[in-house]
Amino acid sequence: MKVGVVGVGEMGAAIAGHLKRKGHEVCAFDVDATRLQAVAGQGIATVSGLEDLAPLAELFLAIVATDEQSRTVTDTLSRRANKNALIAVLATNSPNTMVELDRLCRERGKRFIDAPVVYGASGAREGTLLSLCGGREADVEFATPALMAYSRKVLRVGPVGAGQLAKACNNLLHWVHCVSNYETLLLAKRFGVDAQHMREVLLECPAFNLTLKRWDTTKFTWQEKDMDVTMDLAQQAGLVLPLAGVTDQLVKLLSAKDVKALLYGEECSYLGRDITPMNVGEGGLG
Repeated sequence: MKVGVVGVGEMGAAIAGHLKRKGHEVCAFDVDATRLQAVAGQGIATVSGLEDLAPLAELFLAIVATDEQSRTVTDTLSRRANKNALIAVLATNSPNTMVELDRLCRERGKRFIDAPVVYGASGAREGTLLSLCGGREADVEFATPALMAYSRKVLRVGPVGAGQLAKACNNLLHWVHCVSNYETLLLAKRFGVDAQHMREVLLECPAFNLTLKRWDTTKFTWQEKDMDVTMDLAQQAGLVLPLAGVTDQLVKLLSAKDVKALLYGEECSYLGRDITPMNVGEGGLG
């Protein structure tokens, strides 16, 4: 399949590489010339603009960051790509934006799906991402051979926007786990039990969660954006989600540095308070 990849940062470069190795004809574009040079070194064809990319592929993967970037990419490609070309947005965006872009593509004789992924940078490197797709069955089926080049599985969740909804649900659980994991291990640390050791113990317990397993590699890059999407959806749906609201506030205060200090440092902090292990005289275990 002829695939155009828009955005070859850490995720996009890995995805483009898997596509090429699986026999697809790949051409890439990025606004960063250094990134383009890097993928060109893998033998991947590159172009200097979206307008140049548009006529070269039947499937386009938009691996950008923001809703506005997805709009720009989709607008340009839908104007200039060949009839019936399919644009897939892999970025984490609002489901509402996907519905808007699908309508735009249909008006211009193009097809559209949302296909955000989970399992992050490690999944991209290993080719084991999970693609969560929203779109018409025939369109998802058309894109699946390419998506499977870098995915462990391709799941059609529902109509356009449903892939992003699934990603939002996944992200909400992930960030809830981040807060709950931190508070849980903070309790262990305060009582003088090594937090990393307690993490290893809990990975054997029923309360195990995958976020805890990957805890020391969580980058805390997108929590604000992810939770903004969740809270916008809750408001649109007229739902009161108290736990999501608290998580929205708390997770914005956490960073990878905080987790590292919790797991491996002598002391850590939470909500502006420095936390050190108690000794026996203070009420610690012993």
